[in-house]
Amino acid sequence: MELTVLGCSGTVPGPDSPASGYLVEHEGFRLLLDLGQGALGALQRFIRPEQVDGMLVSHLHPDHFIDMTGLATYLRWSPGRPYPRLPVLGPADTAARLSAAGGDSGRSGELDELFDFRVPAAGELGPFRLEFARMRHPIACDAVRISASGRSLVYSGDTGPTEALISLARGADLLLCEAALRPGESLPELHLTARQAGEHATAAGVERLIVTHVPPWNSRSQAVEEAALAFAGPVFAAEPDARYQV
Repeated sequence: MELTVLGCSGTVPGPDSPASGYLVEHEGFRLLLDLGQGALGALQRFIRPEQVDGMLVSHLHPDHFIDMTGLATYLRWSPGRPYPRLPVLGPADTAARLSAAGGDSGRSGELDELFDFRVPAAGELGPFRLEFARMRHPIACDAVRISASGRSLVYSGDTGPTEALISLARGADLLLCEAALRPGESLPELHLTARQAGEHATAAGVERLIVTHVPPWNSRSQAVEEAALAFAGPVFAAEPDARYQV
């Protein structure tokens, strides 16, 4: 598997990165994880939007899904249309929220021509085995474990401290984990500090940790340093356009 970071800025886009968006590729299948502000533009540096084969939406905060409005417009009007319906696994109200955000309230049925909306459930999508766990966040948010060819990647989405993330990430090769809070901050129903991300990685026994979702008012390098205080394995900060082998 290969992971490409489209955007890694937490809460809002930053001066050098869009908000959350990631691309996971294996055996020619392209799986999109979230699509926050600016991530659709970044995606087009790597592939055309119609080349996405599946999409996972962790939750419906704008920094994780709002560029789906642009994706819908692209799929509806770009010259190569019509395209096959794109499988989208996300919260039950994804279609309604996307319709309202795009100014199409009451016409969400049109989105069904573009997207095959599904709620997250363990199963297969392309070459991937998917497993989900509900995170600790003010709205419904699911972390995902993506497995293929004996390797596994876990993406936390947004979460406060939770055993559910540890269980999902047990023995994973790579944990892509949010680290939105500064050292000493405590918002347990919302986000993790980088040190807490490291603690979760250690408890889960993962091989590598990438801290992400660092807001532009915080420091990615400091996040790496803080995570390394609690996790002895390799720690990296997600960087826009970076690619990682899983």
